[in-house]
Amino acid sequence: MLHRGYILLVESDDLIRELLDSWLGEAGYRVVAKSPPPSSPREAPLLVIANVSSPRGAGALIRSLQETYTAPIIVVSARFRSGLGASKDAARRLRVRRVLPKPFTRAELLTAVRECFADS
Repeated sequence: MLHRGYILLVESDDLIRELLDSWLGEAGYRVVAKSPPPSSPREAPLLVIANVSSPRGAGALIRSLQETYTAPIIVVSARFRSGLGASKDAARRLRVRRVLPKPFTRAELLTAVRECFADS
């Protein structure tokens, strides 16, 4: 659980953003939900969770986030294959901490978040 800092949630779909904000908030995390991401952060996030709607556009979004934030990034997307091997390959290609294919459960999201903080 975070005591300082926050998770930046970059998700354009209002319903998904609200759901993820709720799941993370109920787990004790402070969340700042934005669509699109803020251009000049006041306080750096400890983790960025970003929706990628298309693998083709993923590189530009991720580079932009990496240039703005030093925090690890979890990508969520309905466009990537599920399965541990495919997710690990996609994360490696995108140079992010984790790719979480949609649909995913609350437990899968919270596990990915905890793993990012344990690795940091």
